[in-house]
Amino acid sequence: MAKALKIVSAVAASLVAVVLMLLVTGIPSRFVTSLVQDRIERDTGYRIAINGTTGIELWPSPGFALHHVTFDRPGSAATDAQLAVGEVRATLELAGLLSGTLKISELTIDHPTLRAPLLRERTGGGVPSRPDRSEETAGDDTAFPIGRVTVSNGAIVFFDPQTGWEDRIDDVNASVRLGADRRINITGDARPGGRSLTFAIAATPPAGPLGRRNIPTELTLEVSGAPTRQLTARAEVRINRQTLLINGLSGSLDDGKFNGWASVDLASKPLVKVDLDFQKLDLSAAPSEASAPRSGAQPSSEQSWSDAPIDVGGLNYVDAQGTISAAELTIGGARFAPAQVEAALARGVLKASFPNLGVYDGRANGSLSIDTSTGDSPSYALKAEVTGVRALPLLSSLAGFDNVDGRMRATADVRGAGASLRAVMSSLAGTASIDVRDGAIRNLNIAKMIRALTSGTLSGWQERPDQTTDLSQLSATATIVKGQATTNDLYLAGPLVRMTGAGSVDLGAKMLALRVEPKLVMTTEGQGGRADPIGLGIPVVVQGSWSEPRIYPDVAGILDDPGAAYAKLREWGQGLFGSSGTGNSGTSVPHIGETLDTLIRQGLGAGAYPAPAESPAAGKPPEGPPRREAPSPDKPPPIDEIMKQMFGR
Repeated sequence: MAKALKIVSAVAASLVAVVLMLLVTGIPSRFVTSLVQDRIERDTGYRIAINGTTGIELWPSPGFALHHVTFDRPGSAATDAQLAVGEVRATLELAGLLSGTLKISELTIDHPTLRAPLLRERTGGGVPSRPDRSEETAGDDTAFPIGRVTVSNGAIVFFDPQTGWEDRIDDVNASVRLGADRRINITGDARPGGRSLTFAIAATPPAGPLGRRNIPTELTLEVSGAPTRQLTARAEVRINRQTLLINGLSGSLDDGKFNGWASVDLASKPLVKVDLDFQKLDLSAAPSEASAPRSGAQPSSEQSWSDAPIDVGGLNYVDAQGTISAAELTIGGARFAPAQVEAALARGVLKASFPNLGVYDGRANGSLSIDTSTGDSPSYALKAEVTGVRALPLLSSLAGFDNVDGRMRATADVRGAGASLRAVMSSLAGTASIDVRDGAIRNLNIAKMIRALTSGTLSGWQERPDQTTDLSQLSATATIVKGQATTNDLYLAGPLVRMTGAGSVDLGAKMLALRVEPKLVMTTEGQGGRADPIGLGIPVVVQGSWSEPRIYPDVAGILDDPGAAYAKLREWGQGLFGSSGTGNSGTSVPHIGETLDTLIRQGLGAGAYPAPAESPAAGKPPEGPPRREAPSPDKPPPIDEIMKQMFGR
């Protein structure tokens, strides 16, 4: 800031001196233009080119206007900053002119465009080898020669001279007021990345040289549509050569207070160091109309991954080291308390670690890396482990998955690459595992689904908000190659259900291809139960999209002619299907099919699923709810009768 103000002051003073000479002597404007160029280059080291007209105004206030002006350094390369201005207009104070004091009451800069190069590598050429003498010598305490600077319709273009990559901030408008007490007030607005940004900066530089002296500074930023909306901060800013030291930093990010320190080395490629401690840090996406679901739109679980580009290219143009800690951290609705993230960014590679995060009564630790140095296809790698975590709040907040509850242990060691979320998910490779104990599968009754499979195929998960399946264990491990997660040890155990299975999940296309063997168990024990299960006798296929898969017995042609396939199953006497259609498959336990049918229909309340058709030709269950007998006080409950028949008591 100090360097910029010094250059503006020198330019303004040079312009005023030359204009005064013109007013007094009447020298032609072309000669004055040349004089302006020489004076500014001598005072600032920057060359000015005036490609348009030069105008002099005497009424209502003396002043001048320059059109189509460019600033650069003599002998500048393509990697140097360039400034082009549509119009520079200055209004002079008449009283100052009469007294011989050069003073600009207002300097207006219209349609400026600053092209700022971005470096991929840090160099040491910009760091002086000895202290800058300007920091040691006494400074001139003369008041700044401009009362107000107004910038309108500006743009800042960041560009990579090696690759041609560009990013820009448009609609830059700012007002700089310089008070007699040396206080500088800067207010304005801009549109970075299509968002609306407003800012305010207040600083009071001390008299004399600024080197190694603290500048009390206040900052306010407000951004619409970003994860964080408002930032306010106070700090003591000190300029040490080409480094900004920000000490005593405190403020708030939205409603979360923080304190810490930071520094920015601007010698070449910026190097940012930061250490901040937050009471509360919320990085959840800001609500917006664009993100709101449209009327009639499909649920998010049925939509494919986004093809929108993930813009992480900016990581190539800044290096950083930092530690961020928070008593409470919120990301995407998930809550972590406490949290600490240690990160380092160098040469386009970001490495972050999160040791010992508190997550829903459990712990999590791991690391994340993002490599943007490879070009248009950045790569990602995640290693994470969670233990003792409540599955329902974590999965629902991060992935919108609210069907599994219980204590969860999970691991992931995955990596992927791509310019969009779909590309990353389709390229994932690595391993993952999950183990959930002592919980429930919400909105599903697997026992009823098994019973329904004896009558017809199922479309979708048959979700009902009043149904649950008690869960003793749900576990699986997977190997992931090119977005295909393959498992051979899917296992589910509940008081009345067992299920094993294998298959694959297409992470990129959100498709399932599983082959499972569900079984009903005549015991209320969970994992480790000793009773032999009774199953369908034939595997079941789960195939299709994550949200609406088809579920049917693994029999050739069953989808083409369900009636004939189910008749054949009963003819074979497979498990629950049985030769009579009620499950009698030759077991030594008398009438086990009828007993199991009673168990499912009465003991588990399976009225939603009618009994299988008696006729082999029937491919659909009979219409209407099954007849349910009222319990008799003279007969024991169905579950007692079942146990007596099964164990011969």
